[in-house]
Amino acid sequence: MTAVSKKTVTVADTQETIDGLTVLGDYHMNGGYDWMELIEEHGWAVLSSWGSDGWDLGQWPYVMVAVTRTADSIGNLFGIATYCEGDVTCTYYRTKARLWDAITEQAFSSWKNGQAQGPADLPEAAAELPSRYRMPYAVQDAA
Repeated sequence: MTAVSKKTVTVADTQETIDGLTVLGDYHMNGGYDWMELIEEHGWAVLSSWGSDGWDLGQWPYVMVAVTRTADSIGNLFGIATYCEGDVTCTYYRTKARLWDAITEQAFSSWKNGQAQGPADLPEAAAELPSRYRMPYAVQDAA
C-alpha cells in the first residue's frame, strides 16, 4: 500500500461501503514530520492537542493522530489515521461523535502509557473519562 491512495472503505460505525476515499497507509520513507506534510496535501490535518485543557495528543514526530472530513451523497464522512513510527492505520466514521470517541481512545492510550502528557486524574479505562477529556481543544480568546 502506498502512503496515500484512493480505496473502497467500509465505514466503521455504519458498515457502509464507500468507494474512492483517501486512505493513508504505512509511511517508512522518511520521518513523521514528512508524513505530516505529505498528508496535508490530501486534506488531512494532524492534531496536536485534545481535551478541554489541550493535553498532548501523541508523541511527535513518532506518534501522531490525523483527521479529515469529506462527504458523499448521503452526508459527512470523518477519517482518523494514527501514525506510529511509520505504521499507519486509517478508519472512517459517518458521525463526528464516533470520530471523537476514536480520538479520545488514542489520547487516553498515549496519556495512560506515558507517551504524552495528559490529565493527572486518569481513570482505569477510556470509557470512564469525563466529558472534558473527550473533546477537541479550543483556544479561548484573550479578549
